[in-house]
Amino acid sequence: MRAEIQTLAQSLLPKLVAIRQHLHRHPELSFEEVQTMNYIAAQLEELGIPYTQGVAGTGIVALIEGAEAGKCIALRADMDALPIKEQNEVPYKSRNEGVMHACGHDVHTTCLLGAAAILWQNRQALKGTVKLIFQPGEEQSPGGASLMIKAGVLQDPAPEAIIGLHVFPELPSGYLGFRGGQYMASADELHITIEGKGGHAALPQSTIDPIVIAANIIVQLQQIVSRRSHPLTPTVLSFGHISGGQVTNVIPGAVTIKGTLRTFDEEWRQEAVRLIHEVVTHNCAAWGATAHIDMPPGYPCLYNDEALTTAIEGYARAYLGDEYIKPLEMRMTAEDFSFYTQEIPGCFFRLGTNKNNEAFTIPVHHPNFDIDEDALAVGAGTMAWAALNYLKA
Repeated sequence: MRAEIQTLAQSLLPKLVAIRQHLHRHPELSFEEVQTMNYIAAQLEELGIPYTQGVAGTGIVALIEGAEAGKCIALRADMDALPIKEQNEVPYKSRNEGVMHACGHDVHTTCLLGAAAILWQNRQALKGTVKLIFQPGEEQSPGGASLMIKAGVLQDPAPEAIIGLHVFPELPSGYLGFRGGQYMASADELHITIEGKGGHAALPQSTIDPIVIAANIIVQLQQIVSRRSHPLTPTVLSFGHISGGQVTNVIPGAVTIKGTLRTFDEEWRQEAVRLIHEVVTHNCAAWGATAHIDMPPGYPCLYNDEALTTAIEGYARAYLGDEYIKPLEMRMTAEDFSFYTQEIPGCFFRLGTNKNNEAFTIPVHHPNFDIDEDALAVGAGTMAWAALNYLKA
């Protein structure tokens, strides 16, 4: 049956390219994916697959039931784009000014639609049910995955496992990457405002200088990483924004700093958040300033279930060949797929998208990101093959 799935996936490639290019032309930001949702619904309608749209706002859930009763597995793709102005000069360039599929979610959605088409044509061979999850809002906290879970996506029927993929321009098209266990970091945003007392820059003694306080806080917060975290626990605390004041001779009344905390240990993550609050409030209090700290819960660590990942990687090896499967390193980037893996066993793997390590190597979140579209058939076929084999096991 492997050859049949491969042949079917390859025959679908022109259709998959058309779908991907349509999605790429019409990107939508997180939780605004109305046209994307309607387009996916139309594709499912054309296939004859039953679905429910409007889940968690703009999500879609579809079911493919096999000829025999059995387990249920979920396949997930995210749908949203990024606020990036595309610089590629291609026929399918974004028509939504300032919005671009620079993280490959158009690819993920296309692969899932391709897997749906393959599984629907082979539903008589399915022993169980495949749940298709088209998820909004991966790029924006609180994460569409958490909202889909609250909306009941992991119930009725309840999947026993979930699979997702993500574009990976570091690997050539035709290759996949896997890693069991800890894979991606948690991600929490820091929004800190330091209120001091502004005044003339030549009279600092009559002010409470929030710029100096902010500078001290940034330096001292780095010591949480270097002196309070375990050396074997990867942790990153980075600041990407600082603002306060406009001219050289005026000390401002307030400064805002924004950053991100990443780690792989949930217990340490909570302790680090406590320490951040402590460092900021104590520094401000020491200089007579007031601290306002906003750290809403972000994405948890992504843990790939060892047994499930071993099984899915095995199916991928059988489908593509051992030489096309590569190991992955842990990554400090984050993914809201992690919310699913906190509830049920999950496997999140990577889809190679460059062309012979020569073209399409630009990283995600870049205005020139693009892919070798031959990867679409690989992604669709692998997801379908993995689902078929998981339900048989």
